[in-house]
Amino acid sequence: MALADVEIRQAKPQAKPYKLFDGGGLYVEITPAGGKLWRYKYRFGGKEKRLALGVYPEVSLKDARERHFQARKQLSDGTDPGEQRKAAKIEQSKAESNSFKQWAEKWHQHWRTGKSPRHAGYVERRLEADVYPMIGDLPITAINAPDIVRTIKSITARGALDMAKRAHQTIGQVFRYAIAHGDESGVTRNPATDIKPSDIIETRRKSNYARVETKELPELLRAIDAANTSSVTRLAIKFMALTFVRTNELIGGRWDEIDFDAAQWRIPAERMKMKSPHIVPLSHQAIEVLNTLKIITGDHELMFPSQVSGKTGSMSNGTILVALKRMGYGGMMTGHGFRGLASTALHEQGFEHQHIELQLAHSERNAVSAAYNHALYLKQRTAMMQHWADYLDGMRNGAKVIPINGKVA
Repeated sequence: MALADVEIRQAKPQAKPYKLFDGGGLYVEITPAGGKLWRYKYRFGGKEKRLALGVYPEVSLKDARERHFQARKQLSDGTDPGEQRKAAKIEQSKAESNSFKQWAEKWHQHWRTGKSPRHAGYVERRLEADVYPMIGDLPITAINAPDIVRTIKSITARGALDMAKRAHQTIGQVFRYAIAHGDESGVTRNPATDIKPSDIIETRRKSNYARVETKELPELLRAIDAANTSSVTRLAIKFMALTFVRTNELIGGRWDEIDFDAAQWRIPAERMKMKSPHIVPLSHQAIEVLNTLKIITGDHELMFPSQVSGKTGSMSNGTILVALKRMGYGGMMTGHGFRGLASTALHEQGFEHQHIELQLAHSERNAVSAAYNHALYLKQRTAMMQHWADYLDGMRNGAKVIPINGKVA
């Protein structure tokens, strides 16, 4: 007769183990310690075998019968359910030893060489806090773009937009490392490349990098032209608008970094935030600004020397902020704000995300790639920078600017 749940529930332990049968080889074994263990007795290959199906009451009578049914089905299909379970455990063990976390740790050990302990520690902590809880235990071969999207969204949900962008970048680096070791990892593609941060991360204006909206740009550009400030400061703001470099990179600019023949500004690695050399293609308008500036400061090593009497060194990083404040843009615009304006406008006008990011010098580069990455996509970036300068002219003059609606050739 089939078991009733009340029989199992009321079964008391005895000096020796005993069994309560449900039929078809399914039974509960009652141990002297009071344990109630589901078992399935069957024959395969002429041998009697037993398969553990769980512990009562965690596995109810109904659940045990379902597991029993599945095991009998495997048996009728010619498969030993016990061996099938062993094989599944082996595969699970393999998957656990090929998890994203394990490959991320291998990547980090490789990547951290040459990095400062502080930076390496920061990246490791961010992986532990933001990425591992979401995909750390998943087999790296099973992770897809939606998994990464969920991970990034879990970070943006608390407002950490910059951390979300960096997490996306780090996940992509881990996958690239795993692909490079494909014989071990089994990874053949990078799902992080299926999405861009801008697809899932909202743009948020930083209070310390305030900037006007694109629609306010024409008035700002005309205000710069008419600004009641020194010629050098006005030219500095114009040059920053045209090149959208960081403020420290601008004010530390040296004349020997300018290649007028190639129309390029080559900023050495030691002056860059990412510590790798950077090339800024110079538009016709940027060259015109430099030609004017050279008349004023050409006898200095620095393009923008300090204008305070008796002081040496470069222009103060607050000079541009003060000038913008006097123009009526205090708290509304910063020199750094031109970077955000350029990024937004160029993305909207169809330029490649990677080209824009390289020109913004956002891409982190290791010591090996630094030697050539600064020149990556230089042709496309040169065309993009000229388009940007023409775009600013059009905005200043009130002309209608037509987006390129596509990629730069």
